[in-house]
Amino acid sequence: MKLTRYYAFLLATGIAFLTAGCQSQDEIKRQKYITEGILIYQNTCANCHQPDGKGLEALYPPLAGSDYLAKQDSVIHLIRYGMQGPVQVNGKRYNRVMPPNPQLSDLEIAELTTYIYDRWGNDPTLIDVARVKGVLKAGTP
Repeated sequence: MKLTRYYAFLLATGIAFLTAGCQSQDEIKRQKYITEGILIYQNTCANCHQPDGKGLEALYPPLAGSDYLAKQDSVIHLIRYGMQGPVQVNGKRYNRVMPPNPQLSDLEIAELTTYIYDRWGNDPTLIDVARVKGVLKAGTP
């Protein structure tokens, strides 16, 4: 099921409104990033990594339960610049090209990675734009 930007906006607004009295501004911002990140994931990543993050058989690696998520800087970098050549995830070798995503802004990469790490990386922290800019400016991790 695809969410439209309108529904995502309503969801984020509703979450922010309902939780504003109970949550910090950072938590509200994190929830907004996750809401946008869901849409970016569905439109950019889910075709290969699948909506449930389990990947596609021997072709595309999983995000759910992936040991590769321990390399947060590498994940941020490969979202923007892509990857060619073999990669090992959870002890299994994959060798498909991950295309670069130069169309994604630093903010969109921050939203996407915040969603990925919240959903499949057991990391409920906000990955902000400053972090993404720093990683991308530093070059290959």
